[in-house]
Amino acid sequence: MTDRSTQFWDKVAERYAARPIKDLAAYEAMLSDAASWLSSTDEVLEIGCGTGGTAIRLAPHVARWRATDGSAEMIRIARAKPAPPNLDFVVADAERAFEGGPFDVICAFLVLHLVPDMRGTLQTIHRQLKPGGLLISKTYCFRDMNFVMRRLVIPTLQVAGLIPRFAVLRNAELRRAITDAGFTIEASHVFGTNQHAHYIVARKA
Repeated sequence: MTDRSTQFWDKVAERYAARPIKDLAAYEAMLSDAASWLSSTDEVLEIGCGTGGTAIRLAPHVARWRATDGSAEMIRIARAKPAPPNLDFVVADAERAFEGGPFDVICAFLVLHLVPDMRGTLQTIHRQLKPGGLLISKTYCFRDMNFVMRRLVIPTLQVAGLIPRFAVLRNAELRRAITDAGFTIEASHVFGTNQHAHYIVARKA
């Protein structure tokens, strides 16, 4: 995460934490599916945990959950929430989050399109997983959106500082990057009405 990106997320952390989940049913469906891939003995790393809501919900299913984010403000808010004892919140960006590995599972919810080098991050994730380990991810693929959103609305919001800079991916490009990093995709879903948020579970061979 760049200094500029960290500053953005620090600035919006309080507003982000107060924002209600837009599609609660879709979020619950994603949590249910993610939990189904977890085991009580798993050591889990989450990169880009934000204010910790997903980590708090999923950590009871595993042995240890290490939730990281590059924004100190996001982690401050996360640490103020009631959380299970096996959950640790750590300030660390996606490039430096892997202390304590290798892991059984690495989660990356709505973060792969935000990292400076997605392919490099995926390769690091692969190295930091145990044999047979899982990557559970959800990623926005903005290049599959219509022209107006992709070329007009999103750049305008970025210039205004209302949304961060991110990689504009196609779903096919995301899937290819995951398999090129050495993973086999085992499941892929779109939960709810947002057809551009792709949930993928991939296994290290």
